[in-house]
Amino acid sequence: MTDTTHRGCPVTHTDYTGTTPIYEHYALLNDDRERERFLFNDSTERGFYMLQRYEDVQAGFQQHQNWTTAVRSALRPGLGEPLLPQDLNGEEHLKLRKILNQFFAPAAVRRLEPLATQRCIELIEELKPKGSCDFVAEFAIRYPTDLFLALLGLPVSDGEQFLEWSEDMFSAMLAGEPERAAAAKKNIIEYFEAALEDRTANPGDPETDMVTRLLEARIDDEPLTRDQIHTILLTLMLAGLDTTRSALGYIYTHLATHDEHRQEIVEDPDLIGKAVEEFLRLYPLVFQAGREVQSDQEFEGLELKKGDVMWMGIGQANRDPRKFDDPDEFIIDRPGANQHLAFGGGPHRCLGMHLARLELKVVLEQWHERIPEYRIAEGAELTERGGQLTLSTLPLEWEV
Repeated sequence: MTDTTHRGCPVTHTDYTGTTPIYEHYALLNDDRERERFLFNDSTERGFYMLQRYEDVQAGFQQHQNWTTAVRSALRPGLGEPLLPQDLNGEEHLKLRKILNQFFAPAAVRRLEPLATQRCIELIEELKPKGSCDFVAEFAIRYPTDLFLALLGLPVSDGEQFLEWSEDMFSAMLAGEPERAAAAKKNIIEYFEAALEDRTANPGDPETDMVTRLLEARIDDEPLTRDQIHTILLTLMLAGLDTTRSALGYIYTHLATHDEHRQEIVEDPDLIGKAVEEFLRLYPLVFQAGREVQSDQEFEGLELKKGDVMWMGIGQANRDPRKFDDPDEFIIDRPGANQHLAFGGGPHRCLGMHLARLELKVVLEQWHERIPEYRIAEGAELTERGGQLTLSTLPLEWEV
């Protein structure tokens, strides 16, 4: 017989890691949130306490002094690939964020907009005459890969080769194939190292060139080690590419199946900024963040012990009817849509959120100017990967 409570907290067995038909994870998340305010999930070896409602999740992100990123994902509490700055907490985290912030601040992101727009147009124009594409593989991952290289000040022409390596690493990590992941990672690190060697010999402007900035940066008068720089660059890649691809997949599935919403942004592109916020709220693909409790405490009646794993239910908070009216509906001019938690909260809030918003806005503007009508290929079965949501494929068609 399975336990019905854990230290007095009701138990759930919901597994959030499987591959399912599209949108099934959002339904599971809603069901757990409405069942009980807090649940203990025993589907992993360590189990985790689930914060699920908007106010609790928001408060949980403010517990950063005692709940640290020693666990980043409640579903995979073993650290996995080292990430920087995410693995740091407190002062150490703030010092490294300070070095990186200038490249992700709104002003820096605005500087990228002309290049982001130009690259987006080139990719769309390449696809447009074909009349169809697998949107996920042929556009949604290629675009952020090119912008990632541009952000680092590296040649966008390397995008195709870099994409091959990063895709290999993503798929191997998710398939639990450490040797294949390590081989792909080795290629990526060698590529970064060549860029670091080049900038050591020919420094750029550290105000606008991130690789130069990382080489010249000091924390407490100490330069960053080569390993730290490699990890930072790899983190930016892992954090930025898969998430943008995933967000675009859900957004374009929605627009391909809701003609009225697509028509709204075609007729009035000024609505796109609002649409982006509502899409981020409705389809958060990072639907949970993990934390680890560092000392015994009570939180809203939960008796927590050192070492407990916490689930910060981003996807559940974003669809909490206590916070958002008709939360499962897309409402383009929803009041307060930007209060969503898609980018997390507290000091570890997503570093790349302004860049993500820019990428989504540019794609929606440029695509709908050129391909205003499209549909999902007949008979396509859309599935989503659990853990961190993404669509494996999205076959789109349009008239040429």
